[in-house]
Amino acid sequence: MTFFVRPHSVPDRAVTTTVVPMTTSASLPADSAPQASDGRSVTDRLVEANRQYAAEFVDPGMDARPVLQVAVVACMDARLDLHAALGLELGDCHTIRNAGGVVTDDTIRSLTISQRALGTRAVILIHHTGCGLESLTEDFRHELEDEVGQRPAWAVEAFRDVEQDVRQSMQRVRTNPFLPHTDDVRGFVFDVHTGLLREIDPAS
Repeated sequence: MTFFVRPHSVPDRAVTTTVVPMTTSASLPADSAPQASDGRSVTDRLVEANRQYAAEFVDPGMDARPVLQVAVVACMDARLDLHAALGLELGDCHTIRNAGGVVTDDTIRSLTISQRALGTRAVILIHHTGCGLESLTEDFRHELEDEVGQRPAWAVEAFRDVEQDVRQSMQRVRTNPFLPHTDDVRGFVFDVHTGLLREIDPAS
């Protein structure tokens, strides 16, 4: 299996990174849900798009096992089109996404099922520039507790150094006892302005 990415070293040049700030729901207006010009909700529009998709859909007859035997863990950021960025086709990989692309307990759950039940062998971890988690701290959990009266059990997993967080995620995968395939684990940072992947050296 081969992925074509730019080498680890890139020419020196100025890079502008914009971190997207995040807030709790308390700071959002009550009518913040987007509406189409015809009054339909976004969900209504997506359901209609699915009807059009299904009208021309042809069952590809694929097995549930990813063709390339790879699982990609990435941030849920809307700017990341993973299939296009990696040259992937339908059925090639498992895609696991969450806020930040960090390796949480639930990520390990998905990777364990992916490897043990569905035959994947390689793991690719992708963070990105300008991630909203860089603007958060664990205080986010306390703000939620103040708002709803209960502190969430999960950690925010915020970070300040995206490269170091990729290294931490690689380490969490490589040392997890439930994952039988940890030899081919590689981490990258996706530049949202250029579309390039930059590989992170786990030993740096």
